[in-house]
Amino acid sequence: MSLRERVSKSVSDLGLPRLTVILFLVSLFIVGGIQGVPLGDLVNSSIGRFSMNALLTISMVPAIQCGIGPNFGLPVGIIAGLIGLVLSMEMGFTGFPGFMVASALGLSLGAVFGVLYGHLVNRVKGQEMMVGTYVGFAVVSGMCMFWLLMPFRHPRLIWTLGGEGLRVTISLSDFFSNVLDNLLAIKIGAIKFPTGLVLCVGLIAALYRLFEYTRAGIAMDLAGQNEQFARAAGINVERMRVTGTAMSTAMGALGIIFYAQSYGFVQLYTAPLMMAFPAVAAVLIGGASPKTASISNALVGTLLFQTLLAITVPVSQSVISGDISEIIRLIVSNGMVLYALTRGPGGGNNGS
Repeated sequence: MSLRERVSKSVSDLGLPRLTVILFLVSLFIVGGIQGVPLGDLVNSSIGRFSMNALLTISMVPAIQCGIGPNFGLPVGIIAGLIGLVLSMEMGFTGFPGFMVASALGLSLGAVFGVLYGHLVNRVKGQEMMVGTYVGFAVVSGMCMFWLLMPFRHPRLIWTLGGEGLRVTISLSDFFSNVLDNLLAIKIGAIKFPTGLVLCVGLIAALYRLFEYTRAGIAMDLAGQNEQFARAAGINVERMRVTGTAMSTAMGALGIIFYAQSYGFVQLYTAPLMMAFPAVAAVLIGGASPKTASISNALVGTLLFQTLLAITVPVSQSVISGDISEIIRLIVSNGMVLYALTRGPGGGNNGS
C-alpha cells in the first residue's frame, strides 16, 4: 500500500469531522502559544469542561442504540436532575451526603420520566428527533411555572423579595459544590485533574459497557439496528426502545448533577433549553451516527468538542482586542452543532 493510500485510509477511518476539529485545535494551540496564552490554563479548562459534560454526551449512546436516534429530549432528564438537586438542598443536605441524595432523587425521577417519554416516542416512530426537540422545549417551558409556584422555603433557594419562587441561579457553595472534583484531586502546576469526577464518569461508562454484553443489552442494540430481524428473534422492540430511552433520560439527570457540582451553580428556568444540542453534536463528531454509537464515540467527541470551546475564547481574545468572548462562543458552539448534524454516518462526510 502506497503512502498516499495509507493517508487516504487513515483520513477515511478517522472521519472528516474529527480530522477537521483536530487540525483546528492544533492550529489554535499554536496561535495561543505564539500569543503567549498560558498552556496550563488551556489544558486545565479543557479537562474541566470534558469532565463536566462527558456524562451528558454518554447519555446519547443508549438512545441511539435502542433505535430512537440522538436524544433531543435530553432536557426531560435534565429537569429530573434539577428537581433532585433543589429537593436535596431544600431538605438541608450538604456535602457528599447531599450530592448522593440529589443523585438518587434525580436518577429515580429520570427513570420514571424516561419510561413515560419512551412510550411517547413509540407512538411517533420515524419522527423521534423532531418530537423529542418539541418535548424538551415544552417541558422546560412548563417547568418555569413549577419553579415559581412550588412552596420552597430554603432562604438560599428562593427570591429575597417576596420570599416565593426559586431563583434563576442558585449557588452550591454552601451545599455540595465540587464534591467530586475535589475528591482525590491531583494538581500539577496550574493543571488540576478532577480525579473523583473522572472516576465516577469512567465507572458509569464501564457499567454501561458491561450492560452492552448482557442479554438485554444485545437485544436492545439489535432492536435499534434491525427492527424486523429483532421481532423475528422474539425481541419486544417497543420494550427495548422504552428501556433505552429510560436509561438515556436517567443518565441525563445524573449528568446535570455532575455538571452542576463542578460548575458550582444550579441554573433553572430556560437554562436547560438548548443543552441537548452540544451533547448530540459531540457524540456525532466522535464518530457516531443516528443508528450506531458507542461509549468511545461519546468520550472522543466530548473531548474534541469541549476542548474546542475551552480554548477558542481565550485564544481569540488574545488575537482580537475587545471582549467578544460570548459572540465567539456562540459562533463556535452553534457552528460545530450545525457541522455535526450535517455529517453522514460514522463521522464521515455523506460521501461528498
